[in-house]
Amino acid sequence: MMTNETWQYMDHLYDQMEKNCHIDPKLFDDINLKRGLRNADGTGVLAGVTSVGSVQGYYIEDGYREPIEGKLYYRGINMEDIVEAHYRDKTFGYEEVAYLLIIGKLPTKEELEEFRSVLSGAQELPSGFFEDTILKVPSANIMNKLARSVLALYSYDNNPESSSAANMLRQCLELIARFPTIVAHSYAAKKHYFDGQSLYIHNPKPELSEAENFLRMLRHDKSYTPEEARLLDLMLMIQAEHGGGNNSAFVCRALSSSGTDTYSAIAGAVSSLKGPLHGGANAKVMEMVDYVKDAVSDWNDEDEIKSYIRKLVRKEAGDKSGKVYGLGHAVYTLSDPRAKLLKRYAVEVATEKGYLDELNLIMNIEKCGVPVIMEEKKMDIPICANVDLYTGMIYKMLGIPEELCTPLFAIARIAGWCAHRIEEATTGGRLYRPAYRAAVRKVPYVDIAHRK
Repeated sequence: MMTNETWQYMDHLYDQMEKNCHIDPKLFDDINLKRGLRNADGTGVLAGVTSVGSVQGYYIEDGYREPIEGKLYYRGINMEDIVEAHYRDKTFGYEEVAYLLIIGKLPTKEELEEFRSVLSGAQELPSGFFEDTILKVPSANIMNKLARSVLALYSYDNNPESSSAANMLRQCLELIARFPTIVAHSYAAKKHYFDGQSLYIHNPKPELSEAENFLRMLRHDKSYTPEEARLLDLMLMIQAEHGGGNNSAFVCRALSSSGTDTYSAIAGAVSSLKGPLHGGANAKVMEMVDYVKDAVSDWNDEDEIKSYIRKLVRKEAGDKSGKVYGLGHAVYTLSDPRAKLLKRYAVEVATEKGYLDELNLIMNIEKCGVPVIMEEKKMDIPICANVDLYTGMIYKMLGIPEELCTPLFAIARIAGWCAHRIEEATTGGRLYRPAYRAAVRKVPYVDIAHRK
């Protein structure tokens, strides 16, 4: 525990750090540095090749970006086609998506049944893991607990270091199966130790899908409706993969390029997703929507909504960051296919659960916000709503608390991470080592007796 004197000294250290370590942002422009590995037009710097997933939101013609309707492909297959097939047949599709991403092709009926059986057999956590890793050291932040749990699984693995494809496949399937259990149990421990609520622990059932099992483990009465489970399955399918350039997948690939173990690479991806500029963005959306609710008297008055969004952009309202969370994307221009699917399939549950007015408000934020942002920022390339605008609302309709929004993102994305992990470890072949320009000129070493 720091004393008042220590804190005062910390303030002094902070002042010194600010004075001596600051880098003038102008330097980035002077050397034409591509900050965030982004080109000047916002497109990503080409860093690799992948067959796992593809994100398309524009094409380049004569050096200019030409906007198109957004498309997301899993191993070359349109993600929307997969989702719509399962919604039409009222089947659960996340396990099929995981098979496709990891194995590289769609499974036959028999292959999918065997794959589900393997996942079901790995859902239970190792003996003593829950008591020693989750219950004895709970965390108020579930993403923090998830990252630590992934690292802890290394100690329960009889062959944690082998980077053979077969061993990585085994590790990845175990992680895909165990993520929902870890998250549900970690949340139960958090509620008990930090919120003072009763402790309910429900084990997964092998005959259920991941979506069904998560809802069963999450709720103290283990109840859920088929519609709720299918909507959660939809969320898992659309968030399972998003190309190698998203921050968490890139982190996973960079770590994998060093030759490190699977658990370290996946824990790094989890830690990346935890950030509010990546997986944590849906929480910022819901915070922003609450600001809109309080400030706008008529949720259907487009002029009133536009006026408030203009204040958000001008840093006069909300968190005063100037951001309208949930609008805009690094790749998608005319549309984000994930957001389109959520809007299409969420209406039924919103109507049933009494959230239609709130869902309509979010749709109005999208409708009104896009032209306001483009006008205020003088943008030529169109922007669209991204998936984060709707995910928080979907989880709210499902009765899933806000602190589980990003962990559920991780439960979905673990399939994509694992596919990138295996691809990088088996085909990458070179350590990631980008360059950084030095920002400090050479200075001589001064003996301590002569320093000021």
